[in-house]
Amino acid sequence: MKDSLTSLSGKKVLVTGADGFIGSHLTEMLISNGCSVRALSQYNSFNDWGWLEQVCPDVNLEVVCGDVRDPHFCKEITKDIDTVFHLAALIAIPYSYVAPDSYVDTNTKGTLNICQGAKENQCSRVIITSTSEVYGTAQYVPIDEKHPLQPQSPYSASKIGADSMALSFYSAFELPVTVARPFNTYGPRQSARAVIPTIITQIAAGKKKIKLGDVSPTRDFNYVLDTCQGIIALAESEKTIGEVVNIGSNFEISVGDTLNIIRELMNSDVEFITEQKRIRPEKSEVFRLWCDNTKIRDLTGFEPEYSIRDGLQLTIDWFTKPENLSRYKIDIYNV
Repeated sequence: MKDSLTSLSGKKVLVTGADGFIGSHLTEMLISNGCSVRALSQYNSFNDWGWLEQVCPDVNLEVVCGDVRDPHFCKEITKDIDTVFHLAALIAIPYSYVAPDSYVDTNTKGTLNICQGAKENQCSRVIITSTSEVYGTAQYVPIDEKHPLQPQSPYSASKIGADSMALSFYSAFELPVTVARPFNTYGPRQSARAVIPTIITQIAAGKKKIKLGDVSPTRDFNYVLDTCQGIIALAESEKTIGEVVNIGSNFEISVGDTLNIIRELMNSDVEFITEQKRIRPEKSEVFRLWCDNTKIRDLTGFEPEYSIRDGLQLTIDWFTKPENLSRYKIDIYNV
């Protein structure tokens, strides 16, 4: 396996979606690993770099603002880049019911634009970030990469399209693509749309009753630093070129049991209440996600480091700091 590994240290890399939750952590990790990072933040008139505002300035960090929906821009930002980490995406599942067209533009066409730019600029590697949502409710567990893809939401459909577009560039043009498919990631900086930050922020704010959707589905939760390590491991292995590879812990837990661990770690007696508007349409709910991580272990030697309890404690520690908690609008349910 060592013969197929190539260190990213000293290389110039592009991270799209670097202003987001996973992207900002990945940017920090790549800098610490000796990379020179061009970090894409979505353009806005406030010149706000999202979570990159929390990343310490570094001579090896170049922040650029723009939009992956523009093919000409994508051609520019992929110039002189060795490895592309493509994370820019619309990810909120409820919002995809409201605005599905925007998901096709950003997720599917945005991935096409990045692949086209990487092809024209002869980038050495392209890591496309997928999602376990493309599998839909498990037909068998644990879920390996051969599991059927099921578009149970416009979001997952747009990501299936993005993955397929990227893989077509590998087959048609020999673009050195890898599709990284993380299972549910959590940790500091995550949007409060996600269930774990929703619970932590409301408990931290002193709520006695917390409104939730369905807590019966199961997930394979992964601490954000494990997800980032997995993404980097895929980029450093030549064996992953042209492959779809899961990133997960091979550990299944229900949302309800996860919430009870949070309640215990925060010494809370909060009451959970089901709110109808937070429940997905029945055929759209993904009831079971459990990762088979055999392939990433075999190809790269990657093993997750953080247990669910350790990861949740680190997440709680971050969210309960006043300067972090104040960034979240706890009383607003935003799709």
